[in-house]
Amino acid sequence: MATYDLTIPISEEAVRALHVGDAVRLSGVMVTGRDAAHKYMIETFIRADAVPESEQLLYEELQRILRGGIIYHCGPVVRQLPPPAPPPIVGGGWEFVAAGPTTSIREEVYEPEIIAHFGMRGVIGKGGMGPGTLRACQEHGAVYFHAVGGAASLIADTVKEVVTVYKKDELGVPEAFWVIRVEGFPVVVTMDSHGRSVHDEVEAASKAALERLLAGGR
Repeated sequence: MATYDLTIPISEEAVRALHVGDAVRLSGVMVTGRDAAHKYMIETFIRADAVPESEQLLYEELQRILRGGIIYHCGPVVRQLPPPAPPPIVGGGWEFVAAGPTTSIREEVYEPEIIAHFGMRGVIGKGGMGPGTLRACQEHGAVYFHAVGGAASLIADTVKEVVTVYKKDELGVPEAFWVIRVEGFPVVVTMDSHGRSVHDEVEAASKAALERLLAGGR
């Protein structure tokens, strides 16, 4: 196990150097996305015959952010700042109050295609993901980063700027695409590009222990 400081966007070489158990501090620009955001990307960009003209600019922006980038499974608690004196604050004057991870497995039906399509290098969340995402990490050079649940305020302190937000009115605050700049965002690699998942290992060990108990052993 090692500790790394990585700047987003991240190269494939840097990601493939990571292994399960490595601690990482992330800095740079990333985007949040939960269920509605993932469904939107799949239906509007990835599986659509053509990207609607009305969504083209957002598609190009997400391509820019996610190429070598990271999506964070998070429904933040945000606060709008008082209107500033001109010029206006970038991102509309929002700040993150709490930014804890949400359960990632809900995005398993979407994530492999999103990793492949956008060329992402990482996913942040909690609880891990399934075999499709693990396979996509191997094939495309990505990892799953586990963020600490229950540390929403601590994580929010690493969010130094809300760059902008997309689809807030259509999807709602928790489900919107929040583009944020972070410094020293703390995570641990729990699924790597070498086919290892600590979540699978814990599940297998727990199942074996349960079977021993049911059989009357220790």
